[in-house]
This record gives sequence, structure tokens and C-alpha cells, in this order.
Amino acid sequence: MKNFFLILIFFSITLHSAVNAQSFDAKTLLDDLEYLASEKLQGRKTGTEGAQLAREYIKDRFEHLGLSSQYTDFTQTFSFFNRRELKEYQDAANIVGFVAGSDSERLIVVMAHYDHLGKRGDKIFYGADDNASGTAALLAIAEHFSKERPKHSMMFVALDAEEMGQHGSKAFVEDFPFPIDQVVLNINMDMVSRSEENILWAVGTYHYPFLKPVLEKVRTGSAISLEFGHDEPNSKLQDWTLSSDHAAFHKEGVPFIYFGVDDHEDYHKETDTFERIDQEFFIAAVELILAAINEFDSSLLNK
Repeated sequence: MKNFFLILIFFSITLHSAVNAQSFDAKTLLDDLEYLASEKLQGRKTGTEGAQLAREYIKDRFEHLGLSSQYTDFTQTFSFFNRRELKEYQDAANIVGFVAGSDSERLIVVMAHYDHLGKRGDKIFYGADDNASGTAALLAIAEHFSKERPKHSMMFVALDAEEMGQHGSKAFVEDFPFPIDQVVLNINMDMVSRSEENILWAVGTYHYPFLKPVLEKVRTGSAISLEFGHDEPNSKLQDWTLSSDHAAFHKEGVPFIYFGVDDHEDYHKETDTFERIDQEFFIAAVELILAAINEFDSSLLNK
């Protein structure tokens, strides 16, 4: 029955694409997540062979899609000191793709971190939801805009070293190839593939309330619930304003929306595997995020 339901989802996404050009290949999305969270990549810890395999996979996809980049071989390298390990990391790498806009040189930056915790002893921390899911979503969204040219220029950024202190996003903002005020919106995806409550959170509208009407518009009719919160000081909800890579842009005054789910029982555990994601939720979440980016691309054009 579940396989039949997934077939219906794949069909509906294909049909949606024919009508609204707001779609992606659901099988590829799932295949990407499965590979990135596979045993072969050993948890994708920064500086490991598994992380290198992940970045090559992302680079190959960007090249195949015909994306350009402001960085040689799509790669922005950086170094940092990890205080937890008392270790200097050399040659960490963000992978950056670019599509020029048809109507504006202003930028929408879409990103997700691809690193995770790696191995600890004999245990592999696969990081399926955190954050192979966001990285797979990034690839699907990049594929869409490689075929359907956006109005704004768009950067698609797979970030390294988020788990060690958001070093990838900090390095990216410090070495940003355009004036930072050229960025009209930052979209960050970090854990988007499962929710027991069927909720995807859109964080950031407390700080940037002008973004909320677009999200209210696109959530209508979605199979999942898009909720607002986790960004207001003194709220009962944990404040995620600085909890992931969007923080580096927010500190520069760049409006952001962070898409994510609540922590679950497998968060930062070796049990965060491909088998435990909710495929139906994940597909619906990516379609909702893509619809939001499409709507932002149009609505922010003259602001």
C-alpha cells in the first residue's frame, strides 16, 4: 500500500511539473538521500574520505546540471580550528553552484550542510535526516532552476563543517563573491525528511515578517503542515534563530527562512538512517520548499 501511495506522489509531482513547472524527480531525490546517508560515506565528517565522496557527488551533479560557479571547480576551501577536538582542519570545502537570473542580479542563496558526525568507534552516524535530507533537497531545487531559469540569480551552496560550529557558512559569508547586500533572501534547509507531527517549520518570519504572506500562500493545500515559530525570544518554543547556517547571513542583516523539523529520537544518533526517514513527508516538504522559493523569486523582484 505504501509503494502504491509513493507511486501516486511521483505521478502527482510529474503532473504538477507539467502545469506549474514547480517540480523535481522524486526517485532521484530519494536516491540522493540514500547515497549520502550510506555506509560508504561513513557519516561525512569534515576532513574524511566520506566527506570527500559527498563533495565529489555534489560537484558532479552541479556540473551535469550546467551550473556555473564563482569558485574554481565549484569549490570554496577554508580552514578552521575545532575547539572541541583542539584540532586545525585544512581544506574543508563548500560546494557552490550558480544560475544567473533573467530579470535581476540580486541573489537568493539556497543552502544546506552536507557534513555530519562521521564515525565514533565502530558506530557510524549516518546523518540521513541531519543533513543528507537538506543536501538532497538542495540538489533537487538546483535541478529545477537549471531547467526553469529564475528571475533572481540563485546560488546553491552545500556547506561543510556545520556540525563543528557552522564554520562553512561563516567562511562563505566572509569570502562572499558579491556585495552581501545584493542578497535578498537566504533559504537554509537542515533536517527536512521526517516529523511525527507532520510539521515542517519555517523559521525567520518573526525577524522578517514581510516574508510570511508568501509562506501562508504556498502552504495551502500541502499534504504537510507548515508552521511558524522557533524564532521569537522568550517563547515556549526553542529559539532556532542562530541554530544553523542561516545565522551567518542573519548577522549580516540578510532576511532568511530556515526550513527544518523538530528533533526526533534519532537526532545525532547512529540510528538516523535512510530507512527511518518518512519518504512521503520528505517529498511533500521539498515540493513545499520549492513552491516557496518560486513564489519568493517572483514576489521579491521589485522590493
